[in-house]
Parts: sequence; structure tokens; C-alpha cells
Amino acid sequence: MAREADRAKFVELTEKRVSKALKDIKLIGNLSNKSNYSYTDKDVKKIYSALKKALDEMKVRFESHGDDEEEIFKL
Repeated sequence: MAREADRAKFVELTEKRVSKALKDIKLIGNLSNKSNYSYTDKDVKKIYSALKKALDEMKVRFESHGDDEEEIFKL
């Protein structure tokens, strides 16, 4: 029963948070209107980089089952 409750809570929170994130990303995209805003390619790359880094970090956490593992450096 507890696992079903955990799943239900996961689904509820995921739907809310992903929907909000998608809406916010769309709003960031609205900033691309050059007639209303001034920005550089460097600005765009910085925005994209920050969002991509956050997504990559989220993916790693899911792949490690939510464990906060220390990053291992290798050459």
C-alpha cells in the first residue's frame, strides 16, 4: 500500500513540476523576440548551457536512483 502511495505522490508532483518547467522554458523562448529584447549569441549560449547542465544533472540523479554520489574525475 505504501508503494502505491509513493507512486501516486511521484506522479502528482512530477506532472505539476514538469508542466511548470515546460511552461517556464516556453516563457524563456518568448524572450527571443528581437523587436522587444536585445541579447547576444553569448547570452543565448549561456542560457542554453545552464538549462542543459540542470537537465544533465537531473538525468544523473535518476540514473543513480536519487543518490547524491560524489563526482569522479578521470582523464
